[in-house]
Amino acid sequence: MDLKDKIKNKQAVVGVIGLGYVGLPLLLEFIEQDFTSIGFDIDDAKIKTLKQGKTYIKHISQNRIKKAVTGDSLSLTTDFSQLDKTDCIIVAVPTPLDKHHQPDLSYIEKTSETISQYLRKGQLVVLESSTFPGTTEEVMRPILEKSGLEYGTDFYLAFSPEREDPNNPKYTTKEIPKVVGCNNPYGLECTLALYDQVIVQTVPVSSSQAAEATKLLENIFRSVNIALVNEMKMILDRMGIDIHEVIQAAATKPFGFMPFYPGPGLGGHCIPIDPFYLTWKAKEYDIPTKFIELAGEVNTSMPYWVVEKVVEALNERGKSI
Repeated sequence: MDLKDKIKNKQAVVGVIGLGYVGLPLLLEFIEQDFTSIGFDIDDAKIKTLKQGKTYIKHISQNRIKKAVTGDSLSLTTDFSQLDKTDCIIVAVPTPLDKHHQPDLSYIEKTSETISQYLRKGQLVVLESSTFPGTTEEVMRPILEKSGLEYGTDFYLAFSPEREDPNNPKYTTKEIPKVVGCNNPYGLECTLALYDQVIVQTVPVSSSQAAEATKLLENIFRSVNIALVNEMKMILDRMGIDIHEVIQAAATKPFGFMPFYPGPGLGGHCIPIDPFYLTWKAKEYDIPTKFIELAGEVNTSMPYWVVEKVVEALNERGKSI
């Protein structure tokens, strides 16, 4: 039986590497759709917690964990030699920035090295970590091919960006459409078949690079618009105009406007980081990214502006910071 048929018949074993806010809920979706699955993580404390039926992620209920671990379909381990038991391997590891705001791909590289030790014919590897266009093809593929297996013939490699919005009750993992990109036609078919089992809608694109760029565009769009409204906040504050009143009024326009709201800067795992992945990669092509970098500057300056406003408010009330 070929890989696509194994997936469609739910006979494929799914492995998820990295049991954080992306990997764990995805693993649970496969378990709940009756796939035999293996969860991998280097953190032994996480594995022990899950095996006890407990959760370490706020929006994932303990009952859901308990139900998953009491069945026969789930294994949890720090032993990566069990990767050879899987048919599909999903990688959901961190992609932070280093202290110089350069992409840190060490987690992806180390995970790829580990997978290459146990890679066997017929397996599918899917990267979900947010990164710059070309990572799957230029970084992961050469490492995986150290196994002696050939991409597109012996194994398949795809990219499908995570779109988690933790603690959002309206959009859970299975309800958010999944973009899928692969540079091999059959690999794309297998990846679509895999996510079709657990996600409400899959959206195929022409390549892994296009899928990687999709994730960056989503978060750069938010970063730029947050920067715009933060700048508007500072301007209108000086003018004595309430930015929230203005946003509320502008949002009544039924087309051409999407409300964004000012804040004390950027938080979360993605928006403060992802734009820098594209600006770094764009240098390879001699393309300046002034717009993206300017948005980053505005958002980075917001905490300082907020502190100044707090100091002013305290001074007006005769209190010292």
